[in-house]
Amino acid sequence: MASELPSLAGKVCIVTGASRGIGKGRTLDAAQGKQGSLRETAEEIGQESAGQCIPVKCDHGNDEEVKKLFEKVSQEQNGRLDVLVNNAYKGVKAILESAGKPFYEQSVEMWDEVNNVGLRSSYVAAWHAAKMMVPAKQGLIVNVSSAGGLRYLFNVAYGVGKAATDRMAADMAVELRKQNVACVSLWPGAVKTEIVTDLILSKADQGGKASKAATIFKDAEDVTFSGKAVAWLASDSDIMKKTGRILIVAELAKEYGFKDVGGTQPLSIRQVKFHLERSYPSVAWMMPEFVYVPAWLVAAATHKL
Repeated sequence: MASELPSLAGKVCIVTGASRGIGKGRTLDAAQGKQGSLRETAEEIGQESAGQCIPVKCDHGNDEEVKKLFEKVSQEQNGRLDVLVNNAYKGVKAILESAGKPFYEQSVEMWDEVNNVGLRSSYVAAWHAAKMMVPAKQGLIVNVSSAGGLRYLFNVAYGVGKAATDRMAADMAVELRKQNVACVSLWPGAVKTEIVTDLILSKADQGGKASKAATIFKDAEDVTFSGKAVAWLASDSDIMKKTGRILIVAELAKEYGFKDVGGTQPLSIRQVKFHLERSYPSVAWMMPEFVYVPAWLVAAATHKL
């Protein structure tokens, strides 16, 4: 079993959307290398690790503020940037509030609510990051996505945004490969973020949609689980072998040898047991965990031609 976290000593990382949820978990684990507000996250890191967190308030829907963020990092870190984690996302609350409605019964603004701070902001941040990483001939850009880019999940705007996020990582990887800069798309499983706890799990006993959603998030990953994956990717000397790919957090956990909080090992969406536990739980115990759906078959299922 590998150490839970590799050392990221000396590396400069930007994690967008780091005040809470998955972004907070990634920031904690990256700094430890070893909801609160952004400042609370920074204080927590200062208390628990040797890493340093510099909180910067930034509206990722405002290009000028994003520009100033990267200028600040460049000036203070002598132009160095090792890792960018594109995690900022605004649309969760809007998605949950419109659950069950088809796109034509939702406000047309749903598109911007889901994909402005999300898909577009990730592109903008990566644009700035690449300008720092390319001259140094090193770096890693992680675009946070989900299986919603593979099949229908939540609503139309969400699925299109996640599919585009995956394609963006693949295409950026093509253009960055010769510069030794890696770009990947990261798929966590269901994650027990603060907003999920507040809007779904705390209402599970009220019945209806909340209870159905609560089933999905009942055994969700801790916010730090994907943070551990990022830490390991950032320390991987062979990261260029993974550039352009979709990487599933649960599978990275087995590859690098880390586990979730409490020593649990979440299942990958490619494991047959994962789907049986949700559809036929009474027989799921009979399915061994080593049975996976081949990646090529998953890819083939998305082709419409």
